[in-house]
Amino acid sequence: MRNLFTRMKETISADLHQLLDHKEQKNPIAALNHYLRQCEQETEKVRQLVERQHTLKKQFNREYHLALDMMKKRHEQAQVAQAAEEAELHEFILKEHAHYEERAKRVKESYEDASKQLEELEQKYEEMKHKVKDMHIRRMELMGRENIARAHHRMNSVMKTEASYASYSQFDEMETYIDQLENQINTNYYRQTVDSKIAELEKRVKSS
Repeated sequence: MRNLFTRMKETISADLHQLLDHKEQKNPIAALNHYLRQCEQETEKVRQLVERQHTLKKQFNREYHLALDMMKKRHEQAQVAQAAEEAELHEFILKEHAHYEERAKRVKESYEDASKQLEELEQKYEEMKHKVKDMHIRRMELMGRENIARAHHRMNSVMKTEASYASYSQFDEMETYIDQLENQINTNYYRQTVDSKIAELEKRVKSS
């Protein structure tokens, strides 16, 4: 049964990757958005790890200084017990001092390891932030190219398809109609002008 679920999971995962590959070929910007979201999620996880490592580093540093303080305190107490000739108490305090000394040593090593790991995490986090930023820029570049491609496609469809030729013929017919209309208006105006001039000439002839 477990093997069956494993095969089903692998099959679903393979179908998903195949779908994403097909989607990437069909719409690279959508695929890039998907990868960008994944990178942003991983970057956020690393950011949380960085903050957690900062906290651990502070805790190790605090524990280290507490151990040093107790070492100093037990050292002074041992001197007092020795001066008072309290052998049993003096022996107990020396054991306590050794215990805190060992703790300080161990915590110091942990602090140094945490500091080194923090530095590596911070470097990785910065690299991932740069990667995400580069992907954002890449997406803008692709969007710009897509816009240009869509614009050229629309312009070509207007200028080269049969429908565009039909629209051009309609434009030509409209221009011809306007030309004819202008000629008709000019002719009518000229006729009216001729009629008024003839009427004026006839009045002059009659008056003479």
